[in-house]
Formats: sequence, C-alpha cells, structure tokens
Amino acid sequence: MKKIIIGIIVVCVSIISSFTLFSCHSKDNTNVGGSNAGQMGNEGNMIDSSVVTMGTETYRGFLVDNVYHSKNNGDIHFHIYVPKSYDGNKPYALYVSLCGYGGYYFQGVGINLRQENFVFEAQKYNLEMIIVAPQLNDWGNISANQTIALTEYLISAYNIEKSKVYMNGYSGGGETLSLVMAKKPELFSAVLHVSSIWNGEVQPLANNKVPVYFVIGERDEYYGSTRISRTYETLCGLYRAQGLSDEQINNLAVLDVKPQSYFTERGAKSQHGGGGLFAFDENIMDWLFNR
Repeated sequence: MKKIIIGIIVVCVSIISSFTLFSCHSKDNTNVGGSNAGQMGNEGNMIDSSVVTMGTETYRGFLVDNVYHSKNNGDIHFHIYVPKSYDGNKPYALYVSLCGYGGYYFQGVGINLRQENFVFEAQKYNLEMIIVAPQLNDWGNISANQTIALTEYLISAYNIEKSKVYMNGYSGGGETLSLVMAKKPELFSAVLHVSSIWNGEVQPLANNKVPVYFVIGERDEYYGSTRISRTYETLCGLYRAQGLSDEQINNLAVLDVKPQSYFTERGAKSQHGGGGLFAFDENIMDWLFNR
C-alpha cells in the first residue's frame, strides 16, 4: 500500500512541475496579440478548434503549449507569438525556431523558451512577423515531418507572406532542419543552421536555391566543424554544376566558422553551448531576415 501511495504522489508532483515553469507568467500579456494571439486566422477567421487545442498560459508574449492535432503526424506541441497588429488583412512573415536537446517536450513544457533566445531576438527584426517555437520530441524524421505539417498548417491558418517564411535550427534542431530541407525546401525562404550537422540530402536544397547560413564553432565540442564544412562544399559544388557564379553562390550559401576568441570574448564556457550567442549576433540574424 505504501508503494502505491508513493507512486501516486510521484506522478502528481511530476504533472504539477511541468506547469510550474509558467505559473509566474500566466498573466503576462506583453506583446501578445490580445484576443488574436494564436487564434486569428487567415482573413480574420478563427483557427479551427477541432484541429488545434489552444494553450492557456503565456510567457514573454508567447501563447504556450498549443497542440496541433495532425491527422498524419500526431499531436504537435508549439508556442506562438502573434503581434498585436495582426488582424488577417495583410500577409505577415513567419519564423519557425527549432530547439536543441534539453528543450524537447519530454524534458519539460516550454523549457525551449527558457533555454534559447532566437525567438525573442527575432522580434527586433520584423514587427510584422508571427513566430513559432515547436516543442518536439526528437531530432529525426518524426520531428521533421511534424515541423513540415505544422508549418503548412500555420501558412493556411494565418495570412502569411510566402516569400518570408524563415527557419532556424540549433544543435539537434539543426539536424531536424536539414531533414526538413531535404523533404520540403520550397516551404522556406531562408534558413539558419546553428552548431549542428546536416543529415538530409543536399540536392533538394540546391534544386530550390534556398539560402542557408551555416554557423558553428571551429572546435564545437559536440559536432566539430569538419562535417558541416563538407556539407557547405558539397552545396557549392552543386551550384557550380548548375552554372552559378561565385557571387550567386555566396548569396545562397554562407559558412561562418567561429574561432575560440568569439566565444571567449562573450563569456561562453564552450563552443557548442555558446551557439546560443548567435541569436544576439546582428550580422547573422539580419542575414536571415533580409533574404
């Protein structure tokens, strides 16, 4: 009997702790689009409640833990920021940010918003941009398919400018990003690949000429920089085979390998963990949102 009671208590504590992260922010409406936040769809229509369960908590302007019930890809958890100005009458940009390990849904509801700053820094570059932080459970094909399904749904539910759909992926999120770009590159206008490796095919990226910025520490403790440098060279080779000039290739592919001094000067204890600093680098973020 004691073991049963203790088991029940452990389960209850686990459930409560998953909501504790946002308990202090439940009335934080800063930058939330009022009644529009995560609800107002294309041409002012409301998002279909039969396919999306809206969250009830907010954190730094994001409506937390919404769930898109995808017919083919299961439940997809995501946090969303909708500017107050959005009313569905004109198209807005869309930015999808994929977190790394430590920020997945099974590791804590909304912990990705606590760990990474890409979504918050992005607000400085475009006041008319809807920002989404999916909280997935892996960095492979399941997460890639869910990212595609969620992006396609949001493009249909909101009035989105198709030429301004951006994505970044950090660490494990970068692995997911690479698979997304192998499956559905045409969805995105430009992507930022942060401190990671490329697991997907490169040819679809080259065929669709989606601009990509690779950034990583020279001696990244988890991945190193050799593999992504090879991916970059492969991509450039594919573009040369298409007859593109060096100038054209430079506009489509950037490899930015940061030396140790970049991280030391900014107080980072490691190069891989220091990848989060790229969110604050204006040269990198400005590149992404001005493709």
